[in-house]
Amino acid sequence: MNEKELEERFVGLIDRYKQVIYKVCLIYAYDDDVLNDLYQEVLLNLWTAFPRFRGECKESTWVYRVALNTCITYIRKESTRIPTIPLMVDKDSVLDEQDEHGRLLRKMYQMISRLDKPERAILVLWLEEKSYEEIADVMNISKANVGMRLMRIREKLRKMSESNLFN
Repeated sequence: MNEKELEERFVGLIDRYKQVIYKVCLIYAYDDDVLNDLYQEVLLNLWTAFPRFRGECKESTWVYRVALNTCITYIRKESTRIPTIPLMVDKDSVLDEQDEHGRLLRKMYQMISRLDKPERAILVLWLEEKSYEEIADVMNISKANVGMRLMRIREKLRKMSESNLFN
């Protein structure tokens, strides 16, 4: 495959999964600058790894793995990171905060950001309606472990919601 074909396939992949990538980044970002940095870093890692993607797993599983691993690594190494030029993400295209639904969605993301990194990863996959099997595959855990962790995550979020921290 020549470079032009590779580039066209990559652009198509990003177009199909840009909202997924954005949502994964949103879970780990605490402000818009970090969100944009994370998004850029995920795109860079996807582009770097794309020629080696052999299709041994679903395309979506691969994108989630790269995005989640990139975000976790980025946050872990943030203090030593060299500044980059951000690629801007139009968050309004994903989260419309002008209506009540958008405000509630933003509050939900704020609560999710208080979860630990593996919990956030599992929850974002579940919110994207991935099956327990797909979540287990991405996270490299058992399906039973996915169910147990989701139950605990829901309980944590319920307690956060009841504590009125985000109302």
